[in-house]
Amino acid sequence: MTVTLPAWLAEIPAEEAHPAAFATVSGAHLYGFPSVDSDVDLRGVHLLPLEEVIGLHTGEETLTRSWVRHGVEVDLVTHDLAKFCRLLLRRNGYVLEQLLSPLVVATSPVHQEMIAAAPGCVTRNHAHHYLGFARTQWSLFERSGELKPLLYTFRVLLTGIHLMRTGELEADLTRLTGGPAYLGDLMAAKRSAEHGLLPGDAPDRVRLAHDVARLTAELEEARAASRLPETSASASILHDLVVRTRLSVRSSPEGSR
Repeated sequence: MTVTLPAWLAEIPAEEAHPAAFATVSGAHLYGFPSVDSDVDLRGVHLLPLEEVIGLHTGEETLTRSWVRHGVEVDLVTHDLAKFCRLLLRRNGYVLEQLLSPLVVATSPVHQEMIAAAPGCVTRNHAHHYLGFARTQWSLFERSGELKPLLYTFRVLLTGIHLMRTGELEADLTRLTGGPAYLGDLMAAKRSAEHGLLPGDAPDRVRLAHDVARLTAELEEARAASRLPETSASASILHDLVVRTRLSVRSSPEGSR
């Protein structure tokens, strides 16, 4: 699916208090089913200067803010490089998807080095992330009846299966195979409203539950059969990157904003 994003998104990283190693778009735009009223989930890495790491006054490891710009809600979350790398070395599919998102708003040599190290971060234990995420989203769907958590459920299960089988990350539901044939219709329905309910002509909940259970079992089987390693192989590479980057970043003349 071709995603059209506002051109002014590229201005945002330069407006922040710390330089950005990268900023990408996540959420429904990345997953292939944004709605006409979807917010833009901007995610990335900021670089704290050395003095805000080793001094008494330390910088914030996670920065979060939300606002409306030109009628579009923007949700921005960035982690300092070291925190992001620690998360990357765990079974955290969120940060892996953010790092490898093809919807790039800002990049840098640091970003490119992180991308190069990403394959060594993927383990068979990332399946647990996707299984847990699917359970949470399915519960939300059962309570709300909204399309969004239902599509998230299918998306994370299919992403997890693909990752376990190939070692490659694919977060776009329109590019993933193995799901039920009705997913295309559900994605089309969801694009008309971010919090729309399951349409009346959709499969009933018994059918949906059966398909979710089938894909859950498929992901568990894919994990058991996966040739991916149990632990990350990129810890030393990322450690070296963090140290080199730390030593090169200085505060701006006016100090932190």
